[in-house]
Amino acid sequence: MTLSALLIQLVNGLAGASSLFLLSAGLTLIFGVTRIVNFAHGSLYMLGAYCAYSAVTRFGSTISGYWLAVLIAAIAVGAIGALIEILLLRRIYRAPELLQLIATFGVVMIVEDATLALWGPEDLLGPRAPGLRGTIEIAGRVLPQYDALVMVAGPLVLVALWWLVRRTRWGTMVRAASENRVIAQALGIDQAKLFTGVFFLGALLAGLAGALELPRASAHLGMDLSVIAEAFVVTVVGGLGSIPGAFIAAILIGLTRAVCIGLGEIDVVGVTIAFPKLTLVAEFVVMAVVLAVKPYGLLGNAPAPAPTTAIAEHRALVRAPGRGSVAVALAALALAAMLPLVGDEYDLVLATDVLVFALFAASLQFLLGAGGLASFGHAAYFGLGAYAAALASGSGAPMGAALALAPAAAALGALVFGWFCVRLSGIYLAMLTLAFAQIVWSIAFQWDSVTGGSNGLVGVWPPPWLSGKTIYFHFTLSVVALAMAAIGWLAQTPFGYALRAARDSRLRAEAGGIDVRSTQWTAFALAGAFAGLAGGLYAFSKGSISPETLAIPRSVDALVMVLLGGLDALAGPLLGAAAFIGLQDTLSRATEYWRAGVGVAILLLVVAFPMGIGGGLRRLVAQLRR
Repeated sequence: MTLSALLIQLVNGLAGASSLFLLSAGLTLIFGVTRIVNFAHGSLYMLGAYCAYSAVTRFGSTISGYWLAVLIAAIAVGAIGALIEILLLRRIYRAPELLQLIATFGVVMIVEDATLALWGPEDLLGPRAPGLRGTIEIAGRVLPQYDALVMVAGPLVLVALWWLVRRTRWGTMVRAASENRVIAQALGIDQAKLFTGVFFLGALLAGLAGALELPRASAHLGMDLSVIAEAFVVTVVGGLGSIPGAFIAAILIGLTRAVCIGLGEIDVVGVTIAFPKLTLVAEFVVMAVVLAVKPYGLLGNAPAPAPTTAIAEHRALVRAPGRGSVAVALAALALAAMLPLVGDEYDLVLATDVLVFALFAASLQFLLGAGGLASFGHAAYFGLGAYAAALASGSGAPMGAALALAPAAAALGALVFGWFCVRLSGIYLAMLTLAFAQIVWSIAFQWDSVTGGSNGLVGVWPPPWLSGKTIYFHFTLSVVALAMAAIGWLAQTPFGYALRAARDSRLRAEAGGIDVRSTQWTAFALAGAFAGLAGGLYAFSKGSISPETLAIPRSVDALVMVLLGGLDALAGPLLGAAAFIGLQDTLSRATEYWRAGVGVAILLLVVAFPMGIGGGLRRLVAQLRR
């Protein structure tokens, strides 16, 4: 590649970095003040693009009409963000980060269906910005004038935010609340108004980023989830709450992508390295490297201890199941085994899915509940198990060997990733798990010769004697029952108690002779193995596997199931999986806007039943016994 071509790629990288910073700045500001992990920030970005399209259509594509439309779109999205904060997030500020994340994911589902209802399913390509339709020549190459404008917009927003935070009274209150919310409130700062203002500004910046992106890419459903991971990466790499850090991280990631594109394919000792393929995962590689060297990001500080909450108080112990619990479990197992007598084939397929995802959720619950280790990328192990089983089956291995390989492959991946992850804590640990999951997804998506690429692998069926819906359901029921019993047993062993001790107080656990890092590392491997087993069962039940099995939504599904069922409820994974899959199935057959229905249900449960279905039932039983 010529030097001029590499130069223009770097300039394009700066334009992309500026756009990424505009999106991430609002997320950074919101988290720095409110400590809310706002998964819905990508939805605000998407709304900015759609609102800008409608506003441009209304006001025309003249210079004044176009930029008035961009301004109106940004303000409208800011108002929507403030409304979300007032109606929902204000109720859960003291809730654990995971509940906040799931609540904002519910908002994502509602906004997606609202967008579908208002604008339809088609992609909407906005007009090019008037007055900026030409190009700029750089070293014999051309750069669109509009990209140059976007490239300048990022630094301008950075300067404006710096002045606002450092030179105004409102900014002083923002910094005070970021440092210590309790002292800030004692000094008379109205936190409710301050948080609403911060959400308005953060949402406005997301809407502005979406509106400015419209001439460069179409507004489409799904653009929310496609950008939120990148925004999280920038926020974490820069350091949570650090706006200058987010700017530096955006530039680092933008230039890394540009270099990958510019280098093309390079032959190294007979091995061809296709650098353009790395653009799908470049930001996650950067995040993994940065967090391995600087655990709290480039300009971040160690996170403050999480506030004590009702959920945290109930997580101190997980009681061993008594005779009554064992009897109920055996009765439920017997009733489930009789399902083929009353249900049809569709019911059996749905029940098999519930069992598989209950095991997947149980593996994550083991990390979250007993270990206090938040994983946003748990689908990596589910997918590794599924692909291992599918590849082994495709190579002619019997189903037993292929299914045994699934947890082994997932455990190996969890051992590798867990070695890095257990060095971190809180949201940094969670985001590093997401980075590794995206790296695995990228490999599965692009390694056509092995994984089948985007088409995946097909023909992964059980042997004839196990291929009937009824027989495979009973087989899955048996395997899942044994695996979940093993997880419950592990939680009551000395290892399980050591893991909870490390969760509750790392210093006390270490003083008591517990090797905290090794204990948590082992927990990662065990949880990965059980998730991989669930993935192997899933592959044989569906007959095929694709990269979507490793994608972010699959990890979020597992989190939703765990929290819906109850973080420490013994039957929580099964209850959560049944509720989530059953609700999805019922609503999807009733309306095309089923996501909004699921989102509303998630919000109701988070606000009204923060202990989950299992926790709510346990509390109800305790009240009835009084």
